[in-house]
Amino acid sequence: MVDPAFIAALPKAELHVHHVGSASPRIVSELAERHAGETPVPADPARLAEYYRFTDFGHFIEVYLSVVDLLRTPEDLWTLTHEVARELSAQQVRYAELTLTPYTSIVRGIAAEAYCEAVEDARLRAEADFGIELRWCFDIPGESGVPAADVTLDTALRLQPAGLVSFGLGGPEIGVPRPQFAPHFDAARAAGLRSVPHAGESTGAETVWDAVRHLGAERIGHGIAAADDPALMAHLVEHGISLEVCPTSNVCTRSVESMADHPLPALVEAGVTVTINSDDPPMFATTLNEEYAVAADLLGLDAAGVAELARTAVRESFAPDDTKARILAEIDTHAG
Repeated sequence: MVDPAFIAALPKAELHVHHVGSASPRIVSELAERHAGETPVPADPARLAEYYRFTDFGHFIEVYLSVVDLLRTPEDLWTLTHEVARELSAQQVRYAELTLTPYTSIVRGIAAEAYCEAVEDARLRAEADFGIELRWCFDIPGESGVPAADVTLDTALRLQPAGLVSFGLGGPEIGVPRPQFAPHFDAARAAGLRSVPHAGESTGAETVWDAVRHLGAERIGHGIAAADDPALMAHLVEHGISLEVCPTSNVCTRSVESMADHPLPALVEAGVTVTINSDDPPMFATTLNEEYAVAADLLGLDAAGVAELARTAVRESFAPDDTKARILAEIDTHAG
């Protein structure tokens, strides 16, 4: 077992963490209190643990959207963004690519311009306050279809917030064909954004193939179903497409039956590049530090192996080269 203190102090990059899903009980309680009487989300942090007990992936989405609904104003967005940065930095996260879903706020009445202004101002303040670099992945909520993709793409390309580095696709996979979003990903990639769709979390390997073939995926959110298809794993290895793996999330959403059944070891054994991430950590009662400990247990890693996981996340990030070099040097110093 790797010393938890080693993991806690290890400099890290977080590549798959959702903006709203990162809201801690403290943040959610503050927002729920602001909008008391207008939300089913409990303002009592002690009751949130029960509220976050999911029966399946569909129930998770339902609860997730109820938290999204707490973001009524640009001030709410600023608070969430700044406080998420505070809590990530406390885990020694030096760089994070947060998945933002602007459509779900825009459709609730926050103008795209106000949305981008709020998160950008919070990003800059967080870097000054906590020393963490935040970047954005603008994410299509797949369940809302092509109209949501249109809005997401327009917001990304018309407003071009400085922190935006990638374009994604989230939400339920079942009943949401990936190919319908190919024109949006083509346009985003032509504008210089990187392709990081979710795929192969709650469905099979074919969804990952679709993300690669139709969406030009450079990294895959989750992608764990690739373990069922040796040809797909070989393709990922050959083309340098990495997977953003979030072990506890997969168990909590019932995408994987138990941690003992998690395909992370099979993926690593096949040579697939994986990074370890937290997804929606407070909703799954985890942290990035805990996910590193879980991965160390699943993979039988010592401290040197855990440090290499951290290096992989930095290398697979879309951070500037100087940022990568700085964090890699910090990891080397910590690992001795």
